[in-house]
Amino acid sequence: MTRAVLRTAMMVLGSPARYFAVSLTVTMLMAANAQPSAAQDVLKNFVTHEAAKPVATISFADVKGTGKRLADFKGKVVVLNIWATWCTPCRKEMPALDRLQAALGETDFAVLPLSIDRGGVETITKFYTENGIRTLPIYVDVSGKSVRELGAVGLPTTLILDRVGQEVARVVGPAEWDAPEVLAFLQPIIAKPAPAIQRAERDADPDPALNSTTPSPFARGLQWIKTLLTK
Repeated sequence: MTRAVLRTAMMVLGSPARYFAVSLTVTMLMAANAQPSAAQDVLKNFVTHEAAKPVATISFADVKGTGKRLADFKGKVVVLNIWATWCTPCRKEMPALDRLQAALGETDFAVLPLSIDRGGVETITKFYTENGIRTLPIYVDVSGKSVRELGAVGLPTTLILDRVGQEVARVVGPAEWDAPEVLAFLQPIIAKPAPAIQRAERDADPDPALNSTTPSPFARGLQWIKTLLTK
């Protein structure tokens, strides 16, 4: 169809220069229209929340068996991926998550791969070795309680947490984690500094007493007594 349009343009415009200009314009328009479609296809499983949501307090262990909680990761943007070695889609996306961790580093960002394998650390270590997973840490919840507590409807399920530890997006099913579209999706979340997020969280607090800078009546009374005593 596009070639027919260009042939018609050639016949009407006559000049090869004009034909080239029309051809270039059509090509650019086609590319511009194709880019959003490609991005939407890559991010088809991503559900972004209008407002950040609190996340359940879950417990798990690291490779040494040390107890961990999500609060340990506050200050970083976290991609919390719930997975298992027996889950085929999970197995396929783990190398991409490994590359994502390598690409975005550890200062402001962390991939938290939370396995629910009952075989524990040994099973996960074997999988990492066999599949060349080098940058991802090992975290495990052998009880599987995190699936229920985080409201995961299947595996893999991924929660994207802001620096305060609140859920800003969720991905149900596998994703191309090292795709440019995913990196572009994560960058604005990472770029938002923690103080700004904390300030927004404080401003949204329903208790005005926590946000008010005006002294309470009790505080004013103490200040008045202190003034009398110092005279």
